[in-house]
Amino acid sequence: MAVFTEVSESSAQELLTQLKLGELVELKGIQGGIENTNYFLTSSQGQYVLTLFERLTHAQLPFYLYLMKHLAQAGIPVPDPVSNQDGDLLLTVEGKPAAVVNRLLGKSELAPTPSHCAAVGDMLARMHVAGRDYNRTQPNLRSLPWWNETVPVVLPYLDEMQAPLIQTELAHQNHIAASAAYTALPRGPIHADLFRDNVMFDGDAQAPELSGFFDFYFAGVDTWLFDIAVCLNDWCITHENGAHDASKAQAFIAAYQQVRPFTAAERQLLNPMLRAGALRFWISRLWDFHLPRDASMLQPHDPTHFERVLRQRVAHPVTL
Repeated sequence: MAVFTEVSESSAQELLTQLKLGELVELKGIQGGIENTNYFLTSSQGQYVLTLFERLTHAQLPFYLYLMKHLAQAGIPVPDPVSNQDGDLLLTVEGKPAAVVNRLLGKSELAPTPSHCAAVGDMLARMHVAGRDYNRTQPNLRSLPWWNETVPVVLPYLDEMQAPLIQTELAHQNHIAASAAYTALPRGPIHADLFRDNVMFDGDAQAPELSGFFDFYFAGVDTWLFDIAVCLNDWCITHENGAHDASKAQAFIAAYQQVRPFTAAERQLLNPMLRAGALRFWISRLWDFHLPRDASMLQPHDPTHFERVLRQRVAHPVTL
């Protein structure tokens, strides 16, 4: 959510007119994130978020936008894309593919309690179930093939302790992906990036109400267990050292399984997928940190955080 492409107020007003959303009140760039350009777009009719896509193509984007529309219509609290008079969700702003969605209420919770984790587990399961009948398909673009392509690119930047770890873990994940248990994992559309800053809560800390999941632009069809692992690696750890937080994880998993119980294959492969989730974000953060793009307000994340998480998952396996 950095600003790579500057949007003028005149372009914003032209877009609002096209979408019949009233007059421009405020246009404000959003700091944080590293993939797309995002603005808070306030009009006389409400509050919205404008996203300009910097890497995803016009061919790839309908999967994400119509997935959000599908989930919103199923009652999952996600940003609902606004269509133009022709019914198109995919727009063009400043020569870039773009979309406008409603702005969710609430704020992110960066110090979650087990109650917050349970709310995320419950809604993630509901999201997975709601996505079962989504009729578009697109792979997770940051899955194993991308890891295999990107590790050789970031390897020269690693020291003598890091390089063997990333190479060994990549080999392990290729081995897991070839197993019968992995083939048996249930699949469907996943968010794939459901970190603390991509979830909104309303209400107070004692009775948190989850008001939305957002930033679906890493979504794809993949194993539901990978989505669960990404969440457990962010919501249910001690951030200082990456260690597993059992109370938060138990709350998350119990709430998830109230909606959709784990299969035998998911129980078997929970820790390998936790390792996979840590590897995926270590690789991408290394790539963003060492090979950054120019952008206003760009702040790359620290790659060593997910190195620590991966070392914890290897040294202290989590089982059900």
